[in-house]
Amino acid sequence: MYEDKTLVCKECGNEFIFTAGEQEYFAEKGLTNEPKRCKDCRDKRKASRPDDRPVFTTVCAACGGEAKVRFQPREDRPVYCSDCFAKMKG
Repeated sequence: MYEDKTLVCKECGNEFIFTAGEQEYFAEKGLTNEPKRCKDCRDKRKASRPDDRPVFTTVCAACGGEAKVRFQPREDRPVYCSDCFAKMKG
């Protein structure tokens, strides 16, 4: 259904591939616009933004260790440390 597309990055002007898998992912998430930047430029842009959100420390619901998160934990929802969250996803 989807085919790889070659797009041009608006930052660096280099061509990059918008793969069929990426297009399918965008469609599943309801994203209608194609990416404007290549992966390298997206990564550089993300890294250059200041992240001034507060860090909250709480207890991991799985292992009981320390979990640092960028959102206000709520009592009715479990919060996991990075290691436990990765284990659950993978």
